[in-house]
Amino acid sequence: MEYTSGGSSWTRALRRLGRAMLPRRREGRSLTWSALTPVVLAVAGMLFSLSAATAQGTDLRDDRRPELTNLISQRRQEITDSRDRATRLRAEIDAQRKRQAGADGKVDEQRQRGDAEQAAAGLTAVHGPGLVVALDDAPRRPDGTRPAGATADDLVVHQQDVQAVVNALWAGGAEAMTLMGVRVIATSAVRCVGNTLLLDGRVYSPPFEIAAIGDQAKLQRALNASEGVRLFSEAADTFGLGYQVKVETDVQAGAYDGSTALRSARSGS
Repeated sequence: MEYTSGGSSWTRALRRLGRAMLPRRREGRSLTWSALTPVVLAVAGMLFSLSAATAQGTDLRDDRRPELTNLISQRRQEITDSRDRATRLRAEIDAQRKRQAGADGKVDEQRQRGDAEQAAAGLTAVHGPGLVVALDDAPRRPDGTRPAGATADDLVVHQQDVQAVVNALWAGGAEAMTLMGVRVIATSAVRCVGNTLLLDGRVYSPPFEIAAIGDQAKLQRALNASEGVRLFSEAADTFGLGYQVKVETDVQAGAYDGSTALRSARSGS
């Protein structure tokens, strides 16, 4: 007989045993239930013993589940405590850094100085009110002729024309400047090859656009006072060159992203 731990198997076994023990009438004799009760109890005890042995004494409920739940809760608490400790340590580090920086004010002073120098050097993006100046070659006439008394050089924008506008805007107090959208810094060089502009290794064709951030009235007065700008403006009226000055409420000047190395320098004296 095969013994299993399922309740239904043992129930069937007990029922079969009970039926086997039912009294049979043989020639007028009968057994009474009182005589069979000890036998049934003895057999039931034997079956229960076999069930326990087959199950090897294991319980139907897993005693390890509460232990696993407690372990998970413990690990969660440890993680929470570690995070809280890390937050406290970061706050202490920040506080120590601030105390150290504010002990004599030198660190903050140097940091602010460095930020200001970066902005002045053109290494940070800025924006604000200013002027946008556009210089353009004279358009070609449909018949190919030139204005009276004009040469080919009179009809194109030259390097000195661009430089005149740039220098005038700096003289007018420009805080930041771009040429063809490229940030102009102290080491920027304006060079023209024919009627094209060479700037930071890139070539640009007219119209050439110079944008400056600063006091708009001062910038305009500086343009009007520049001899080079005045000569180009007169040539624009005479030969049809393009010269336009626009007042802008928000001029964008991106950060300079080229090399800041100075290859050579010469004294102006």
